[in-house]
Amino acid sequence: MNWKWLRASLSMAIIAGTAILAGCSTTGTGSSSSYSNNSQSNPAPRPEYHFAETRPATGKNVFIFDPSQYAWAAYDANGQLVRDGIASGGRGYCSDIDSPCRTPTGVYKVYRKGGADCESSIFPIGKGGAPMPYCMFFKGGFAVHGSYDVPGYNASHGCVRVTPDDAAWLSQNFMNVGTTVIVKSYN
Repeated sequence: MNWKWLRASLSMAIIAGTAILAGCSTTGTGSSSSYSNNSQSNPAPRPEYHFAETRPATGKNVFIFDPSQYAWAAYDANGQLVRDGIASGGRGYCSDIDSPCRTPTGVYKVYRKGGADCESSIFPIGKGGAPMPYCMFFKGGFAVHGSYDVPGYNASHGCVRVTPDDAAWLSQNFMNVGTTVIVKSYN
């Protein structure tokens, strides 16, 4: 697949006002904090994020998304931080669906995964087909997935966007059906 062409096409669609990567609904090695293909003309600086090096061991892998830090962390079964990166969750309000669209907070489990060709069946509204590479669904239509638009603010319809490289790593090396997903509070 020609990723350079795909990335350019997606960026043009976003700029044209087509919310092609506006999130979802139903269908490296370490930090990636410098990544941004932000379609916002004057983006706010991305805040620094921090996760503890360890957390209590659960015997299972744990993925944590913190929407107030715009970041995620992956902890192994022994509670060791193995990787982290930038992320973006659901925004406060989505005008195209006339509804709040924050990522639901709480503790969940991955119940379904898709590959590099995963896409939304709903967004953009009326068309579906927004790319969601390496989608990992954790609650209803909400998923952690790859996106070329991971801005320094919460911008999706509720999914957790991570960089495509991070999504591939998470899907192929870390998150399986049953992996714990924790979405922290927006405050």
